[in-house]
Amino acid sequence: MTQRNLTEQLVELIRRTSSNLPKDIEARLRAAVEKEAPGSAARNAMETIVKNIELSRQKSTPICQDTGTPIFRVHYPEGWSTRKLREQIRAAMEQATAKNYMRPNAVDAIYDKNTGNNLGGDDFPSIHFEEVDANAPLTVELMLKGGGCENVGRQYSMPANDLGAGRDLAGVRKVVLDAVQKAQGQGCAPGVLGVAIGGDRGSSYIKSKEVLYDEIGTRNTDPEIAALEERLTDETNQLGIGPMGFGGKTTVIDTKITGLHRLPASYFVTVSYMCWAYRRRKMTVTGDTVEYD
Repeated sequence: MTQRNLTEQLVELIRRTSSNLPKDIEARLRAAVEKEAPGSAARNAMETIVKNIELSRQKSTPICQDTGTPIFRVHYPEGWSTRKLREQIRAAMEQATAKNYMRPNAVDAIYDKNTGNNLGGDDFPSIHFEEVDANAPLTVELMLKGGGCENVGRQYSMPANDLGAGRDLAGVRKVVLDAVQKAQGQGCAPGVLGVAIGGDRGSSYIKSKEVLYDEIGTRNTDPEIAALEERLTDETNQLGIGPMGFGGKTTVIDTKITGLHRLPASYFVTVSYMCWAYRRRKMTVTGDTVEYD
């Protein structure tokens, strides 16, 4: 497959990601409405969320005023230039911002100056590349991760003695519940949890976000981890935090867990919290055909 300029198609990927939630996320959120008591603050919050989803889709406007940190994951065919792909992604982000699909979010942390175009150095937007076979399609996945939910993410160095959490899955359970309890809905609940066990501090954070690209409801292939995913979703919803922290039965709509190898001296558990505006989309390019999921 010959590499070509995909800037226009990438702009469309950004538009879809910013304004239209995936079907699996929307279905879970709609189901959550019925779990909350009629007339309650939780029910009103969920109904407002669903209405917001509908209006954003109809008008192609951002689902949230915080259009988030753009995180791209690119699987590119052998022989393609990642330099050119990066240039196209950055050009698309600038164009999408000019079209108001994205709000200018790239702020220089040292000088507190917004670039105005969602481009900042080589690290904003965040782009991760992985090479695949030469005859494989190009896939570009985009996640827009809001600042509010990013702020309530946590990393634990185990054992966490203050929580009585050891270096095992029982300890993992304790710290994940602690992260949700401390968030108290501030991450714009109901959310989705991405959990990474192991790695170093940096790789653990990356993997805790990568697992959020997976479809809602899919479970880890390890039965013990899959059971823990289900248990954590159930138990977080028993905390009574509810939508936006108003109380209720829906605090988390799913939990995703992945494991990494670690050094014997380190045992990190990282929790990435994704808000209800769970914006992720994928673009697949095969020959001249471009498809969006």
